[in-house]
Parts: sequence; C-alpha cells; structure tokens
Amino acid sequence: MSPFPKGCNGTIPRAEEEPLSSAEAARASLNLPRVTLVLGGARSGKSRYAETLIEAAASAGTYCATAEPGDAEMAARIAAHRARRAAFWRTIEASLGLAETIVAEARAERPLLVDCLTLWLSNLMGAGRIVEHEAKTLCAALRAARGPVVLVANEVGMGLVPQTPLGRDFRDAAGRLNQEIAAFADRVVFIAAGLPLMLKDIDPSVGTLPADGGRDGHAPNNGSF
Repeated sequence: MSPFPKGCNGTIPRAEEEPLSSAEAARASLNLPRVTLVLGGARSGKSRYAETLIEAAASAGTYCATAEPGDAEMAARIAAHRARRAAFWRTIEASLGLAETIVAEARAERPLLVDCLTLWLSNLMGAGRIVEHEAKTLCAALRAARGPVVLVANEVGMGLVPQTPLGRDFRDAAGRLNQEIAAFADRVVFIAAGLPLMLKDIDPSVGTLPADGGRDGHAPNNGSF
C-alpha cells in the first residue's frame, strides 16, 4: 500500500472527543507505521503533508504543538495553524514536555502529530536543557507510544552557514537530532516544494526494536551531540 495519502511546560488540551470504536482504532494504524519523520525546509509543505498522513489513516488525531508565542509574528503563525485545523484535531501544547506528551497521548485510534521537533529543540536550548539527554528520553517515549506518531522537523543545514556561534550550535544540534530520530523511525519522508521523497520505509512486520533504539538491520545513529 502506498504511504502517500490520497488526496513542557505541561500539556493543554483544547478540545475533547469521545473514544473511537475498536474497528476505527484498527483502521487508524493501517496506513501508518509506528514512527514517521517528515523533514523539509521552511514553507516546503511538510506540516500539511504530515497532517494528511494522519487524516487519511484515522478518524481523529492529536496535534502536539511545540511553538511558543514569543513575539507577535510567532503568535500570528500559531493562530494561522490553529485556524487551518478542522474538528478532526485535538490540540495539545508541549513546548518542553514532549516525551511525556507522546506517552500520554499517542493512541491507535488517535495518532499523534508532533509539529515540530526543531522548535522543541529551540525551546530546550533556551531553557538550558541537555539536548543529548532529552533526545534519548524522546526515543524512549517513542518506543513506549501506544499508537502511531508522526514527527515534523526542519532541515536547517542546507542553507547559508549561520553568522553567530549560537546559530551554528543550533544548526548542528538540529542536524544531529534529525539523524537520531531518522535512524529510529520506520519511515522518513523529505518534502521539497510540496512534493514527497521517500528516504526510508521499513515494513512494520519485519524487524524488531532493540533496546538501543535502532531497528534490526538498521543501525541507530551513534554520533555524539
């Protein structure tokens, strides 16, 4: 079956819906592997593509938003994203507590979309968190998730070299985080100009999940942060 669709500071639920039936739960997992990573540049269409993956596979989804409205521009971007979402989505805010949110919210009947890892990384660095530890905790949460998880991340290493040390540190940390999650994920898709390019796709019926977080036959990324 084609993988492409046809067409913390704590968590803050914005809407509640009734649980779905067991038949709907089974359908939710049909077209989605356990972990999907969607990469792309700014305005590449990665968020909308990730949304359609879940919308095509399930009757409802949970949207985990990591952005913080630090200024008027970001607040406007967040408002635009919220306005675009239909009643299909239940939104959770998790600027720092991403691992806890994944464990608590991912369900077979309600896949979880995380948008995005790159903003989460920025929040971690701003809060003085240890990125290496947080990345390992995130992988453990993905391993324990009780339903499909789709994660969105920016590819920030294909442009100009940042002029500041902080910018270069962030670029490097983002690249390493993307590698870590891509090595862990069952499916990795790169989006350019709204078009998907499959980078990795593991049949969920093949292979197991070793304790080190890699898939059988697919060695996990062991590069240091």
